[in-house]
Amino acid sequence: MTNTSFRRFRVPVLIVALAVVLVATRGLNVLAAHNPITALLVGFGTAAGALVAYKWLARKVEGRETVEELPREGRRANLGRGLLLGAGALTAMMLIIGMFGGWDHIGGGSFAGFLITMGAMASVAVNEELLFRGVIFRILEERTGTIVALVISSVLFGLTHLVNENATIWGTLAIGIEGGTMLCAAYALTRSLWLPIGIHFAWNFTEAGFFGVATSGTEQHGLFTTTLSGPTFLTGGEFGPEASLTALLVCAVPTYFMLRRAVRKGNLRQGDVKLRNLRRKAA
Repeated sequence: MTNTSFRRFRVPVLIVALAVVLVATRGLNVLAAHNPITALLVGFGTAAGALVAYKWLARKVEGRETVEELPREGRRANLGRGLLLGAGALTAMMLIIGMFGGWDHIGGGSFAGFLITMGAMASVAVNEELLFRGVIFRILEERTGTIVALVISSVLFGLTHLVNENATIWGTLAIGIEGGTMLCAAYALTRSLWLPIGIHFAWNFTEAGFFGVATSGTEQHGLFTTTLSGPTFLTGGEFGPEASLTALLVCAVPTYFMLRRAVRKGNLRQGDVKLRNLRRKAA
């Protein structure tokens, strides 16, 4: 298949290729989970490998010599901001749950689980951001504009969590609303994947690796073990706090401010002019 043919079918080619990379890296992380040091190294290694694969696909499939969404300039700063924002938002959510009586018990966990989770969540954050924000949101935005792309990609992002343990329709919808929109807003603000990668990793790792609560329906082992109890709207039930009203409200705050700033910077896009003209003629 020629490069021209690849570019014509770039969306399915990129989605399938990155989905294969995501599944493969998760398999490697599972195999490495028996040893904390190995799991940590494999997690960060597969994250780095996914970045290399993404850049290679951008060149070969899209014909792009420069991958603008993974710039070297501002990489550390945006990753750092993302780590602070993700960890801060998750901690704020857990503190609010605790303030309203949602903490049933908190005890010691496992340092080995802490390291295993760190590696796994690094891999998950990078791979999911490359697929959902780097490909699906970015290309949809080119064609439909920022708002439509945000809605569609966030719904798809949420639906993929239906395969998780203890998954519920509401839980996956909540992840799409709170996580998908916040991460799309981070990308729209910076036009870079580094900020959403930092947020995604810090949110998941703080939730699973530090507090040790269920993440997207999957039980986790972290530095502490936190048992939540109370109404589902407060704690999220078996799916974990991401299915709670608390998470929706906490995530809505940074999402609003990032989108507002993106608007002020002129970073929201209208979509392909040719497509809009065709729609107008069809109407």
